Amino acid sequence: MTPSPTPVAGPPDPHRTASGLPDAELLRLDHQVCFSLHAASRAFGGVYREALKDLGLTYPQYLAMLVLWEHGPQRVKAIGERLHLDSGTLSPLLKRLESAGLVVRGRSPQDERSVTVRLTDAGAELRERAVAVPHRILDATGLSVPEVIALQEVLGRLTASLDGPGRGAG
Repeated sequence: MTPSPTPVAGPPDPHRTASGLPDAELLRLDHQVCFSLHAASRAFGGVYREALKDLGLTYPQYLAMLVLWEHGPQRVKAIGERLHLDSGTLSPLLKRLESAGLVVRGRSPQDERSVTVRLTDAGAELRERAVAVPHRILDATGLSVPEVIALQEVLGRLTASLDGPGRGAG
């Protein structure tokens, strides 16, 4: 078998980009990482809607409950930072959780400007039923645990890059 000839370096192709794709390919929908993430997010949303129906939670409410189940009482600001949500989005979500009897909001005795959120007994008890949700989601992905962990690591690096200095993080 004859080895293939070594390619000779020539002038750069003006129609190729740093990605290696020709300019004509760059605007194809299936080459857009943002669209792949958007489509996956929408698909996850549907699976989560179904999985959370029995708990009576929306996906954003579930995320807030995860923070409280993991860390206990939290300032609204800390929950917002953890979930990357502003107070305009978070406050109505927490009001609905409070109306459902899952959390209680109150002014911090140390700082009257700060509002703290804590679980009610019903909110704490809901955690036992919520344990099934990650199992349902993992099953729906069709991925193995190591694949999910690797995906989370890549997405974490991507988020850090996109939220980096000067890019409007926060």
